[in-house]
Order: sequence, then C-alpha cells, then structure tokens
Amino acid sequence: MKTNIEEIATLIYNAPIGQYIGETGAKILAEHAAQKLDLKDNEILCEKGVSTNCFYIVTKGRLAITNETKDKPFPTILHILEKGDLIGELSFIDNSPHADTVRSLGDSGVISFNKTDITPLIKGHPELMFNFMQAVIKRVHSTLTAINRQQNELLTYIQTGGRGRL
Repeated sequence: MKTNIEEIATLIYNAPIGQYIGETGAKILAEHAAQKLDLKDNEILCEKGVSTNCFYIVTKGRLAITNETKDKPFPTILHILEKGDLIGELSFIDNSPHADTVRSLGDSGVISFNKTDITPLIKGHPELMFNFMQAVIKRVHSTLTAINRQQNELLTYIQTGGRGRL
C-alpha cells in the first residue's frame, strides 16, 4: 500500500496542480483523499446528467468529452483531454450533474479525488486545501480562457468568410 501512496503522490506532484501544493501536499492528498484509477478503452468515467462527489486528473492516455444522444449511433467528441487535464471539477465544487459524458480513448488513467475524503483536510490542512483549490480554479480559468479564444477565432473566421480579418 505504501508504494501505491508514493506512486499517487508522484502523479499528483507531476500534474499541473503540483506546483501549487508541493511534494508534501501531494503526499498528504495521496494518503487521505486520492485514488488511482485505470480505465480500459471506451470505459465511461463520468456520465452526462449524473452527479458525482469526485473530480479527476488525467495521468495517462486520453479521454473524450462526448455529447451522446439517442438519435446518433456514435457519440460526438467535443474535446480530448490529456495528461494533466481536470475532469468534473465544477461538478465537484457545486454538486451539479455532469454536462457531458467522459470516456476513455484507449487505456488511460486518472487520479480521483472524493469530496468526502477532501472535506476533513480543510480543517486539518487549511493552507494545503486553499492552495489545492486555488490550483483547481486556475486550471478552470485557463480552460475557459482557451475556449473563449477559440470561440473568437471561429467567429472571426465565420464573419470574414474564412479570410481571417474583418
């Protein structure tokens, strides 16, 4: 079990949030609130409309955010998640159901953080948890900034008929 904790701590520390929480913080999270999950090809991690108490960090492989409808035989891939990306952080924070389904593209792995396990750390390690949540919010902000940039580029493309400038 100790080797597993050390492996999880290393995975957390090497993820983008590691720079905010340091090696000690990664070890505390690995000991108390994190679990390593391996996913097989096409395995569902989060299902649209379902609320979970977890969020995840991709540690290997790729996962797809998909929009699945009953009238289409195959899901539409909206975005590909790769190592270091977060999944389900907004649902984790506000208890809302997942907006889309996330499934593995090939074998992949994630670190799972359960809210039930995180909550006691707020009192026991408040500075760590502040830094941890700050890192999560910064990753969310970075993702939203990238989405806005892509949306503006697409709008410009549409408005100019593909010429690139107004």
